[in-house]
Parts: sequence; C-alpha cells; structure tokens
Amino acid sequence: MKRLLTLIFTMIIMVTAAVNTHAADNHSQAKAILDKTAKVIAAKGGASANFVMTHPTGGKTSGKIFIKGNKFHAQTPEATVWYDGKTQWTYMKGNDEVNVTTPTQAQQQMMNPYTFITMYKSGYSLSSVTKGASYEVHLTATNSRQSIQELYVTVSKSTYVPSAIRMKHGGKWYSITISGFSAKNLSDGIFKFNAKDFPSAEIIDLR
Repeated sequence: MKRLLTLIFTMIIMVTAAVNTHAADNHSQAKAILDKTAKVIAAKGGASANFVMTHPTGGKTSGKIFIKGNKFHAQTPEATVWYDGKTQWTYMKGNDEVNVTTPTQAQQQMMNPYTFITMYKSGYSLSSVTKGASYEVHLTATNSRQSIQELYVTVSKSTYVPSAIRMKHGGKWYSITISGFSAKNLSDGIFKFNAKDFPSAEIIDLR
C-alpha cells in the first residue's frame, strides 16, 4: 500500500512538472511570435492599415489607421482621431466638434488596436496555437484591474502581420479585422490636429 501511494504521488509530481514545462514553453513560443509581430508593426517610419471593428451590439466601424511608435491617426466615416503620444484630438463630423483629451491607457487600447505590441510584455500570460497558415496568440491578464482582460491576436505565419484581434473590455467582446497593412515613412505632423484644416469646428478642451 505504501509503495502504491508513493508511486501515485510520484506520477502526480511528474505530470504536474510536465504540464508546467509545457505551459512555460508555450508562453515562450507565444512571446516569440508577438516579438516578431511587434518588430514588423513598429517599423521605424510608421505603417498604415485598413480595419473593421465589430462592436458587442453588432454594429460596425470601418476605417484606416496610421501608426508610428505610440502615435496613431485613425479615419472613419464618423470621426477622425489624432494622437501624438500625449494629446488626443477627436473630430466628430456629425456636429463639427473637436474634443481634446489626454487619454487613459484603456482609452488608447480601444482606439488603437496595435497597442497590444507593447502591452503583452508584462501583465499577461500568453499561449499560442497554430490555425492553418496563422498563429493565434491568447493573452490573459494576470491582474483583474487590467482594462482588457483577454485578447486573441491572429498573426500570419509567413509575414507576422496581424489579420484579426478580439479583445474583452468591460465584460464585452470587440472584434477587429485588419487588411492592407503597409510599412511606410510617415511625417509626425499626421498625428497632430491642425485647426486650419477645420476652420468652422468648435474645439472643446476636456483635459
């Protein structure tokens, strides 16, 4: 009986060790995938892409985004957003207003789908699976205070360009499909609002 218990205990230890080793290996593999993805997206001169965001209610928003480092500029039929790394300007076409804000990290994450290229480095556990010609990396927050608790990133195995992102925010899932990714040299001026281009707009400073 004592030998049997010892054998069972030994087997449990071996299985647990194997599971932990696999999890650690999978985390490293997922991080390596996102490291390569981040390198592609964070092209020195900048990059652009088309996107379609599906909201939890079923509504959709499509547009184009330009990124350079932590700066971004997004264009949709309803609004245009500029973020220079500190200040955000949001022009609402329907009422000809520009709201000026200093966005929180959570707000940046919802406006710029590419913020995952830095957020995965800390505060998240990672895992990955292969799906056809793509990798799907799953990020799970290790802190309940994180605004985005879960994130799935689908990445091409050949180019490491992301094609889809699903994120859980406020208990609801948002989906983003990405196409037409292109690295290019972008001027820093594209990330700043120029009042001369919108002479009739009312500027509301909410900082």
